[in-house]
Amino acid sequence: MSRAGRITRRVFLGTAGAAAAGLAVGYYFYRRPFPNPLEARAADGEAVFSPFVKIAADGPITIIVPRAEMGQGVTTTLAALVAEELDVRLDQIAVEHGPAASAYANIGMLQDAVPFPRFDDSAMVEMLRSGMGIVGKFLAIQGTGGSSSAIDAFERMRHAGALAREALKAEAARRWNVEASGLTTASAAVTNPATGEELSYAELAVDAASVAYSGEPGLRPASEWKLLGRAQPRLDIEAKSTGAPIFGIDVDLPDMVYGTVRMNPALGGRMRGFDAAAAEAMPGVLKIVEIDTHLGHGVGIIARSTWHAFRAAEAVAIEWEEAPAALDDAAVWERLEQAVSGNDGSTFRDDGDVDTAFADAPRERIVEAEYRVPFLAHATLEPMNATARFRDGNLHVWAPNQAPTLLRMACAREAGIDQDRCTIHTTSLGGGFGRRLETDYAVYATRLAMEAGGRPVKVTWTREEDTTHDTYRPAAIGRFKARLGADGLPQALDMKIASPSIIASMLPRLYPSLSAMGADAAIVDGSYNQPYTIPDYRVAGIKADIGLPLGFWRSVGNSYNGFFHEAFMDEVATAGGVDPVELRRRLMANYPTALGVVEKVAEMADWSGETAPNRAKGFAFATSFGSWVAEIVEVSEDSGRIRVENIWVAADVGTALDPGIVEAQLMSGALFGLSAAMFEEINFDAGRAVQTNFHDYEPLRIHQSPKVEIAILQAAAKMGGVGEVGTPPAAPALANAIFALTGERIRRLPLAREVVFA
Repeated sequence: MSRAGRITRRVFLGTAGAAAAGLAVGYYFYRRPFPNPLEARAADGEAVFSPFVKIAADGPITIIVPRAEMGQGVTTTLAALVAEELDVRLDQIAVEHGPAASAYANIGMLQDAVPFPRFDDSAMVEMLRSGMGIVGKFLAIQGTGGSSSAIDAFERMRHAGALAREALKAEAARRWNVEASGLTTASAAVTNPATGEELSYAELAVDAASVAYSGEPGLRPASEWKLLGRAQPRLDIEAKSTGAPIFGIDVDLPDMVYGTVRMNPALGGRMRGFDAAAAEAMPGVLKIVEIDTHLGHGVGIIARSTWHAFRAAEAVAIEWEEAPAALDDAAVWERLEQAVSGNDGSTFRDDGDVDTAFADAPRERIVEAEYRVPFLAHATLEPMNATARFRDGNLHVWAPNQAPTLLRMACAREAGIDQDRCTIHTTSLGGGFGRRLETDYAVYATRLAMEAGGRPVKVTWTREEDTTHDTYRPAAIGRFKARLGADGLPQALDMKIASPSIIASMLPRLYPSLSAMGADAAIVDGSYNQPYTIPDYRVAGIKADIGLPLGFWRSVGNSYNGFFHEAFMDEVATAGGVDPVELRRRLMANYPTALGVVEKVAEMADWSGETAPNRAKGFAFATSFGSWVAEIVEVSEDSGRIRVENIWVAADVGTALDPGIVEAQLMSGALFGLSAAMFEEINFDAGRAVQTNFHDYEPLRIHQSPKVEIAILQAAAKMGGVGEVGTPPAAPALANAIFALTGERIRRLPLAREVVFA
């Protein structure tokens, strides 16, 4: 095992236990295919080849993409995986989101969740990943997250395309009475080179789907790819450019009514009672009902329009209870301080002997610092919404969501029906970032649909309801200590990070009878698993019970540990008199992939060159979700105002299936990280979120956005994710640049607390 992969016995046993449980079930179950959900839905004349491919006799070729499209381009990239092997052009296909089904389980999302660096490929870690893969198949969660969509789909969606291609060739060979191996395919047709005869896939499809093809089709090497590895036109761009109704908020059904919700703003608190008389007397209001679930307590309004519902919600007189944990900011930070000051917690990395290394360290060779990050909202541009129809004991839910199988389970439970009577229709997402892994918005829509007499109800949250009832990125404190050697490099590093557990908060929302136990690697993700070689190196995570709702947020623990780890590394470099990039070169010398992105971004930004007056640059590195990313931010100062001028991003993703989409996602992730680092913060008062809308939860504006330059490398041995990996290095690179410019070391986000941005 690599040194970066050493963890304590306690953490290891927790992961090993889950993996062993999966392995004990047997390899047979893991290899056994899930039922194909398309077979029961096939229309007349429509041939189904796998859960991913169906071809109609009248021509359309449909590829099923089972991951949510939220701007990251999965409808194009995953469709291209199938199209590459099926030998069809992207303009010859239609794309549909898969139904909620086990066949679309994201095995890779859980398989790579073991608490080891992705670059650790030792036999023991690979065994654990295999075991977790089997666990993933048992859980069968169809989810979009963890930058895992392309990684999970890479083999099986190409395999689906290849199987369909070979079945079509086999049917053509039967008709022509020739060997299938001598036939070729291109542009949705099979050709016999010997005779020039050609049959379209549409002509062959119905008979080909019944061919018992028993071979194992070989997948094409990258050297033969026609679509993959090249930037492709986005298949969803026309719909988005023309305003087509593809988002959840666009759903329009016959006889539809509209709704909204107003839940207790004191998070976790209940409602004592309400008086709806004034609201019920308002024009356009149809019904006001109580919503009482384990996710929240309040009222729902059914009306003739969304605007009628919004106005009525404001008019309902409600007496709220206080929050069970009526915390304000001071109480939150006090609890985090108590946690990080204690001795409880789990050690996820423990190289060498850290205590001995510090025991005799000269005081002048020790660097210490404390860093803090606030709670953050997701602030998706499309507010929370869902449409539900409950009729004749059957529930249909149209929702922009990241986890259809979890949504089906939660909505069926609310309606009191079996899951096979609940159908989830997944729309495009106007922003996800992890928020739409939750189920509250759809559960509330289900509750209102049960009161709507069989009519569909489109339930839309106000922006204020959305911001104040988020599942927030947790706040965290990190305390760090380094011992420097005579060469200025760290000889020992001790890191303690305290944060509430996302898993402990989220699990009871999905499964009310369950509670999370054991260590939570997300607390230290981005600190314990970085490719730094330091003789004595310890990273511990401490769970702090806060009692506020938490959820996955773009890059999860990496989002704050990237800031903690890399800002402190910049402090170490400064204290040791070592150039920050040179420090990384020397500490990551054993990891050539890391060195590759460090060298590349330094070249892009001309790190060693002259910097203009009143300008400075800051560097940061992070590996997350299997990709290696280095970023440099350049800032300037004019009349006391800081402007972010440039950001350079070099990323090694192993295999760039669509370089255009990879570039867009790296840019998006970096700007997302800068936005949070500069301005964003959720404060609490008496258990209530203070911020309510974009006027006080400010995102990065267009005029503040820097020029972005991206370089994509493909030297890594494994494919990495791209959707989240640009976010972790952004905050530390910016903070380090501000220090280089002003000499002010800012250890708490958002940075706008200390500086004024132009």
